[in-house]
Amino acid sequence: MADDAEGEQAAVVVDGNPPPLSKSARKKLLKQERQAARKAERKVADKERRRADLDRRRREWEEALAAAPSDEAREEMLAARRETRRERVGKRVDERGARAERLRRAAEGAGQKVVLDLEFADLMRPNELHSLTQQIMYCYAVNGRSATPAHLWLTGCSGEMGTQLQRIPGFDKWIIGKEAKPYLEAFEDCKENLVYLTADAETVLDDLDMSKIYIIGGLVDRNRWKGITQKKAVDQGIQSAKLPIGNYLKMSSSQVLTVNQVFEIMQKFVETKDWKTAFFHVIPQRKRGEAGAADDKVEASMDDSAAAEGAANGDHSEEDIDKGFHEEIDNDDGGDKELEEGESDVAIKRQCVRNENGEAGDQSSSAAAEATPAGGAIAQTE
Repeated sequence: MADDAEGEQAAVVVDGNPPPLSKSARKKLLKQERQAARKAERKVADKERRRADLDRRRREWEEALAAAPSDEAREEMLAARRETRRERVGKRVDERGARAERLRRAAEGAGQKVVLDLEFADLMRPNELHSLTQQIMYCYAVNGRSATPAHLWLTGCSGEMGTQLQRIPGFDKWIIGKEAKPYLEAFEDCKENLVYLTADAETVLDDLDMSKIYIIGGLVDRNRWKGITQKKAVDQGIQSAKLPIGNYLKMSSSQVLTVNQVFEIMQKFVETKDWKTAFFHVIPQRKRGEAGAADDKVEASMDDSAAAEGAANGDHSEEDIDKGFHEEIDNDDGGDKELEEGESDVAIKRQCVRNENGEAGDQSSSAAAEATPAGGAIAQTE
């Protein structure tokens, strides 16, 4: 598949006409078109489902009010409803405040330093940049929910990558390190502490060192640039390492993970100090091979817990997505305004999870977290 991609990239236009697509390229194109059509259908169906649910709740409330035995009873119902809503809003405000405080403490030195290297934008196509942007959003969401968040940095936020990030609603308010310059310049005073996570590294991580700054390469490339992160680390004279996945799992299919999966594995390890727990919590069961299958019975309770939290990234149902990643839309009587406000966030987060489920195909990244035995991060496009 990589050879096909390189061949397509090297093809030259002859006599003003583009070169004919290979059989493999045509199959890819048809698959992408089918996926895009299914995505559009799901989006419409989800929107209609939420709107129908909103209408049902409003109708049930109006019927309950109409059935009230007296005006006094009706006023009591309205008062109770307003109080419930105030409590709900207050709880959300408290949760946001607590999350912001955790992120601030992490930025002040309490969190493990993790850098997403975004210097590869010129090697990616528009849809790949879009996929990487979604994975960055997911990393930030995971970090915000964590009880022990990392001090997360984005470096190389310039050019088209910077433009993509600025399109994220609320990006300017993210409690995160943002640097337009490369990480070598941003951390020039502590270069000896930089560690690039790459599958081609000889060193296997046994533990995470709080004094180190771990770098995850942000490259979604359909496996066109194999080994690029290890080469970059060698050329820059910085350390490199890989996660010990091979010590615990034999991947059943493509041995690749998304950028956000690698980040979440690191976060889970910081929390549990157990690589096996971290891998089983994050890596989808469908991607585990014989080693993972043999331990499934032993790890059943752990997997159940992960599913309940909506954190086993590759195996989410629609209900898991709603419970794990969506802030509840206040449907009581907010009408279309609240529905519309929630739709953008809902669609983005659901797409992130669908990407991890492989619905958009296994497009590997040879840099974005080449922390797996075969290297690379899976890149999903629409």
